[in-house]
Amino acid sequence: MAQTFSHLFLLFLLIFPSFSYAEVASNLKFPKTQAEKFIRSLNLFPKHDVNHHVDGDYKLGESRIEEKRVEFPSLGDSGATVKDLGHHAGYYRLPHTKDARMFYFFFESRNSRADPVVIWLTGGPGCSGELALFYENGPFHITRNMSLAWNDFGWDKVSNLIYVDQPIGTGFSYSSHTDDIRHSEDGVSNDLYDFLQAFFKEHPQYVKNDFYITGESYAGHYIPALAARVHRGNKNKEGVHINMKGFAIGNGLTNPEIQYKAYTDYALDMKLIKQSDYKSMSKSVLQCEQAIKLCGTEGGTSCVGAYMVCNNIFNKIVELTGDKNYYDIRKKCQGNLCYDFSNVENFLNQESVKDVLGVGNIDFVSCSSVVHEAMIIDWMRNLEVGIPPLLENGIKLLVYAGEYDLICNWLGNSRWVHAMEWSGQKEFVAASTIPFSVNGVEAGLQKAHGPLTFLKVHNSGHMVPMDQPKASLEMLRRWMTDDHLVPL
Repeated sequence: MAQTFSHLFLLFLLIFPSFSYAEVASNLKFPKTQAEKFIRSLNLFPKHDVNHHVDGDYKLGESRIEEKRVEFPSLGDSGATVKDLGHHAGYYRLPHTKDARMFYFFFESRNSRADPVVIWLTGGPGCSGELALFYENGPFHITRNMSLAWNDFGWDKVSNLIYVDQPIGTGFSYSSHTDDIRHSEDGVSNDLYDFLQAFFKEHPQYVKNDFYITGESYAGHYIPALAARVHRGNKNKEGVHINMKGFAIGNGLTNPEIQYKAYTDYALDMKLIKQSDYKSMSKSVLQCEQAIKLCGTEGGTSCVGAYMVCNNIFNKIVELTGDKNYYDIRKKCQGNLCYDFSNVENFLNQESVKDVLGVGNIDFVSCSSVVHEAMIIDWMRNLEVGIPPLLENGIKLLVYAGEYDLICNWLGNSRWVHAMEWSGQKEFVAASTIPFSVNGVEAGLQKAHGPLTFLKVHNSGHMVPMDQPKASLEMLRRWMTDDHLVPL
């Protein structure tokens, strides 16, 4: 990566002569400082910047996947015993790596084992799946006194849930080789596909269940890439056929060219910036658009340049808004602190919890700045280009976004969904926007045609399942049951 950055001096000064040498030099430290800023805003202080570990405590046998039942104490009444519910945690030795292990949780549905299997991918890039598990849509949450309580609106009430720590180096996933750190969606999606193959071989009773891919934020990249990889694997009969029915992206980054151009429009609409600010940033928006076009869909050095140019827009808006929480503009940040997710870090680093999980002396890395920095080559790639073939094959897509999120705002998401070229584009654009109601109360606005649905969620920021748990659970249930989100 250092060699890549050194090439950016020439690249920047050739493509954007208006940037000074000093500005380019200061930007070379930008990806790591940006990653650290995001991590600190969640009140997370991982002991390590990546989970680099020499295997010693957790020994995998002949099988590439090794899983154990997890019995967390003091969970109270769930309507079923912990043993009946089948909570599992395990490691998978990734085959196309030097020494990587992927950690995962699997929770059987509280309703029925015949419910769909849903995998959740947390963004960052570089943040652990456990942030969603314990704070958003998991079966339970961590209380103030560091015990666990049942989540009344956990997604395991309607599905069998998988959470993975990925890419490698995140959460409890680790490797002893830096070569196993991923830089692109090819590496990420292949690792996840290999994991799913092993998972369904380990749990053949779920092979025929409907399967869905979900996640949020930077998973707007991971999710389309994995959906395309699963679809390709099924068509080529590479292994176990995965019964994929759809994929859902929550407040995601999917098509940066369209979404970065929407930043100033959203900020102006929400009165975060003034008209004069909007005009002064117009040149930066144009430079960002030019830089992303050079990046294209393949990644590489030019994409690192685009990352630096384009994120100046976001950072300028954040600077102008002062202490506004860029995940939820209704709220304020106290200094660098916008949310306090420290409980998950503290809980999972307790020796008693690590003993239950069987991870040995591996420390939990809540978010990895190294993984974040490694993925900036991938950041500005357009992942929307792989979606139309999936829609044409009847695979459903749900894009949802909380209305008060700035960082992956609903306006940018709506625009790329509407601009996407596929056989149903005209009909989708012409479709009516109707209320999404839960128990007679409007919880959002939805638009749909064929396999495509877009939902703007009311009274929510970046983390919809955390802000609107009841609505998000109902959203998932309806979408998996039918093509759209109309009440059943």
